[in-house]
Amino acid sequence: MNLPMLTFIIVFLTLFSGLNFYIGWRGWQAFGRFFPAGYDAVYWIAFALLAFSYLLGRLGNKYLPESLSVGLSVIGAYWLAAMVYLVLSLVAIDLVRLANSWLHFLSAGTRNLAPLTGLAVVLLVAGIVGYGAWNSRQPRLTHYDITINKPAGELRELYAVMVSDIHLGNIIHNGRLIDMTDRINSLNPDIILLPGDIIDENIGPFVEQRMPDTFRQLKSKYGIYAVFGNHEYIGGHADEAKELLEGAGVTVLRDEVREVAGSFYVAGRDDHAKNSFGGAGRLPLAQVLDGADRSLPLILLDHQPSQLAEARSQGVDLQLSGHTHRGQLFPFNLVTGRIFETDWGYLRQGDYQIVVSCGFGTWGPPIRTGNHPEIVDLTIRFQEPPWGKGDRPGFYNPRLPN
Repeated sequence: MNLPMLTFIIVFLTLFSGLNFYIGWRGWQAFGRFFPAGYDAVYWIAFALLAFSYLLGRLGNKYLPESLSVGLSVIGAYWLAAMVYLVLSLVAIDLVRLANSWLHFLSAGTRNLAPLTGLAVVLLVAGIVGYGAWNSRQPRLTHYDITINKPAGELRELYAVMVSDIHLGNIIHNGRLIDMTDRINSLNPDIILLPGDIIDENIGPFVEQRMPDTFRQLKSKYGIYAVFGNHEYIGGHADEAKELLEGAGVTVLRDEVREVAGSFYVAGRDDHAKNSFGGAGRLPLAQVLDGADRSLPLILLDHQPSQLAEARSQGVDLQLSGHTHRGQLFPFNLVTGRIFETDWGYLRQGDYQIVVSCGFGTWGPPIRTGNHPEIVDLTIRFQEPPWGKGDRPGFYNPRLPN
């Protein structure tokens, strides 16, 4: 384990433990009086198991019974979301208390309201988490009209459906994938594009729940193209995932470019995480696109919406990305908006265009409070070919100069 990774783990565990201790201590102050004498140890043991259940479930999946590992992961996933809003609520209360110590605007009797305040916080957080859990299962259709100023042979228009960050596993299971498949097929797309994080690290549920069979139900005129995100590499099963997906009819592009119907290109980049978890890093985009005819429209799948200048300089017409989840939980959407040049939606820079999706699934907590899950559909219009709207001449090769 390298030093930066070790440092990150130490800092993360210290911060995570500190925040949970803060929640646990404030919880004991509010409700400890209702426990029988001597039961404080029981409270703290139970609280520690709850606080660390997600880590125990994820890290212990090789050593614990599967049902126990999955159960801990699911319980812990919900706790992660509750933890965020408990910390925010408790900090807000403590700031009010601090202000009151200077300004004395609260009556002395409020000091005896700790149990009621604690109950109000618990109910508020439960309501937020409940809404977020419901909202995470209500995907919306987000539409974009895109114009690419290049001819695509005889093709005038392409109707594409894009789904990012599905995170298939024990939490986003095959039932959700079936729902996604039905929604996509109802749109009757020309092409389906999946820009990464299809599988949430552990490939076991993907196989056990026969998810490749569900992928085989997807229908489109020009096929299904995908790239991997960071989670396929974190799980360490990228090669197996590629084999399973391609066996289900999905073309996985790992620093590759494919010409589609003689009209346009779809290029797919390996994710940055390959550097840390998959050995050799990804190729420069110029090398990936070597040999592609730049006079044809070029659609790039790249999981993370970073290094946009590279794609722009290489003549990419449309980039499709995900990864950000747009923070997934409020207020983290304020953070992703600072990290990425665009963390959601549409951005145009000259002839270069990018659409970033906040994703269909969730990572960690199966909860969304900062945005809605989405399936993205795009109507992509191309420039008229040299012969215009009239009759086609006897022969036309879009690769040859006019």
